[in-house]
Amino acid sequence: MEKETNKKLAFGFVTLLLAGIGILFAFTFGDINYGDIILNNIGLRPWSKGNSGTHYTIYYSLIFFIPSVILGYKYKDNFGAKIGMGISIVMIVLIAFGFIFAGY
Repeated sequence: MEKETNKKLAFGFVTLLLAGIGILFAFTFGDINYGDIILNNIGLRPWSKGNSGTHYTIYYSLIFFIPSVILGYKYKDNFGAKIGMGISIVMIVLIAFGFIFAGY
């Protein structure tokens, strides 16, 4: 019984964790963009032209949001999975509207 409880917590937590990391990549908090910091530290460029151009972090955020939706759907009875999936769906929709209306 204890293993099943731990498993239900684990997949739900992973879904929330992926949504949270996606949010770190998608938003700027004050003057700090954690996605830029993370990408710079692992040797990837966050912008296409130095500090301008296409901001790649929004694309990287999808790498976290999409698996969060998939795991949340697959393990929807697990603790936190529905919340993580809901957050990720909202973010994917907002990103899609941003692409449509910003002309990407």
